Amino acid sequence: MKNFTGAILATLLTTTFAVAEPVDDNLVLNEETEMVTRTAAPAHVSDALDEVMSGWLFRGTETRAMQADDFDNPGMIFVEQAQDTWVTADGSEGKSCSSCHDDMDSMAGVKATYPKWNEEAGEVRTLQMQVNACRTERMGAEAWKYDKGDAINMEAALSSVSRGLPVNVAIDGPAQSMWEKGKELYYTRTGQLELSCANCHEDNYGNMIRADHLSQGQINGFPVYRLKNTKLNGAHSRFKGCIRDTRAETYKPGSEEFIALELYVASRGNGLSVEGPSIRN
Repeated sequence: MKNFTGAILATLLTTTFAVAEPVDDNLVLNEETEMVTRTAAPAHVSDALDEVMSGWLFRGTETRAMQADDFDNPGMIFVEQAQDTWVTADGSEGKSCSSCHDDMDSMAGVKATYPKWNEEAGEVRTLQMQVNACRTERMGAEAWKYDKGDAINMEAALSSVSRGLPVNVAIDGPAQSMWEKGKELYYTRTGQLELSCANCHEDNYGNMIRADHLSQGQINGFPVYRLKNTKLNGAHSRFKGCIRDTRAETYKPGSEEFIALELYVASRGNGLSVEGPSIRN
C-alpha cells in the first residue's frame, strides 16, 4: 500500500514536470509595513525545517501584488463589514464589541497569540471561540457559526490590525497536551491516499501538484480570500478540505481535533508576520 500511495503522490507531483521554488521577494504592505515572510524555524520544528516561509512566497506575481495593497485586496471588503459589526450593539445586554474594547486598533497583537490557553475556561481557545465567548457571556448574544459569515469576517478584521506583528503562539504549560495532539494529527496519514499534512507541506513544499504550487502550509495569513471560491476561508475549513482530498472522513470546523491542529500549525509559523486577510489561489 505504501508503494502504491507513493506512486500516486509522485504522479501528482510530476504532472507539471516542474519544481517551482518560492520566489525571492519582499512583502511591503501598503508601501509602509514590511512583513516577515521567511525566517529561521522555531526550535520546536527545527528538526524538520531550517526556515519557515509564508504561503505568499509561493503565489504568482499578480496574487502577491493584490495582497500588498489594501485597495486591491478583496478580503478587506469583509474586514470593513466586521468593523461595522464591532460598533453595533447586539444581544440582551445591549453591548457591542467596542463597549468593552474601544476601537478595533486596541486589539493589535491579539491575533498573533491565538490559539491560546484560557485559564478561566480551562481550555485552548481559538480566536473565533474567544469572540463567541464574549458574545454569549458578556453581550447576551447568540454564538456565530464557526468559519462562517460574521465569525470569519471578525477574525479577518482582528487579524488586519495585527499585520506585521510576529506570530507568537505559546505551546508550553497546560496548552502542551493539545499541541501534542495537533502534532500527531499533522503527521498521521489519512484516507485512501494515506497522506498526512507533512507529506505535502513538509516533504514536498516547492513542488507543483497538478496546477498548484505547494507551500509549507503556514496559516499566518488566515483568514484567506481564495480566488477559487471568492470568499474568506478559515483555517479549519482549509483543514477540512485537505483531509477530504485524501479521501478520508473529516472533522468539523470548531472541533477539538481542528483546534489542536490549528494550535500546532500556527506554532510552526512563530516568527512570521501576521498577514490576514491574505490572498491565495
